[in-house]
Amino acid sequence: MHPNARLIETFYTSFQKRDAEGMVACYHPDVRFSDPVFHELQGARACAMWRMLCKRASDLQIEFRDVQADDRTGSAHWEAHYLFSATGRKVHNIIDAKFEFRDGKIVRHADTFDLWRWAGMALGPKGKLLGWLPPIQRAIHQKAVRGLDEFERAQAAAG
Repeated sequence: MHPNARLIETFYTSFQKRDAEGMVACYHPDVRFSDPVFHELQGARACAMWRMLCKRASDLQIEFRDVQADDRTGSAHWEAHYLFSATGRKVHNIIDAKFEFRDGKIVRHADTFDLWRWAGMALGPKGKLLGWLPPIQRAIHQKAVRGLDEFERAQAAAG
């Protein structure tokens, strides 16, 4: 197995254990992360997102497969099953990930998934009907970013 494929497996195995520090150890300090909810996060902020998700996760199950990598790029398919805390609704998110590597670490991580489908599960009827609309998707993004801001402030205050 290519070392970068092992790195991806380590990342998701750590996620399965909710081991944010194990995940963050796979990232290069200059990492850039993107997905349909958070858009673009860089460096420490990308790491903070995983710390937040692991800490706040309840009833989280992660499955991953189809891990592939070479010296420069990699990919994986992963799925998350969890309760969305804001509504108590069950979510089964299906995600494809692309990676780029530098110095034996992940320097670029881009997740793609159907935000409208996610909104339908997480938000219920409103999300199913309106989740495709840019204002709804923008509101989802803004709420996620506010949550990350609050998490980072709380972590800083805790020392």
